[in-house]
Amino acid sequence: MEKVVHRADERGHANHGWLEARHSFSFANWYDPNKIHFGALRVLNDDIVQPGKGFPTHPHDNMEIITIPLKGALEHKDSMGSHGVITSGEVQVMSAGTGVKHSEFNHSDEEIVNLLQIWIFPREKGVRPRYDQRKYQTEDIKNEFVNIVNPDHEGGMYIHQDAWLSIGVFDKGTYTYQMKGNNTGTYFFVIEGEAKVEDDTLKRRDALGITGVDIVEFNFNSTARLLAIEVLLHW
Repeated sequence: MEKVVHRADERGHANHGWLEARHSFSFANWYDPNKIHFGALRVLNDDIVQPGKGFPTHPHDNMEIITIPLKGALEHKDSMGSHGVITSGEVQVMSAGTGVKHSEFNHSDEEIVNLLQIWIFPREKGVRPRYDQRKYQTEDIKNEFVNIVNPDHEGGMYIHQDAWLSIGVFDKGTYTYQMKGNNTGTYFFVIEGEAKVEDDTLKRRDALGITGVDIVEFNFNSTARLLAIEVLLHW
């Protein structure tokens, strides 16, 4: 097993007034040569957007973009004609492909929205842009890692890469994550709570990248919520 630990307070930080962002990997004006990416995982941003504010229309291409709201409601519009609002318990996928323009705004004029935005390099460039959003039930992710995004086109929430995103809410006890791909590693992000893997204790917003094993065992002393992002190490 090979591990890399990224502590919450070591992330990049930017406060633009309307947006407070923390970056697990080099992004915008924050650069750390040791944190460029984890395999095909390029971006993991933890954003807080003030009421009524948001990201104005801007372009993307050749990137798989996944958005997971943790609190509040996020309104999405894009050049493909997609328009919707996603809240906690939902996940949004956008394949930028040949090019797409979109905007993301806090849907509320009173409450903040806190979201995770994830960028994953695609296996091929120039694909047709697409958008999808789905809801998952909190009771369905209890005490196990439940897959919410995958490379299987039959599975609905797919992306153009051998990558699997899974989420789980765990009670006190011992639980495992089973790797799904070949030549992959998994980046575990503690959304809430605390988790332990071997001698490493991970607290809220800490992350752990693991390669070279098929199964990862977690120990929890209290309730915790984790996100697992399994990606190809080379593509």
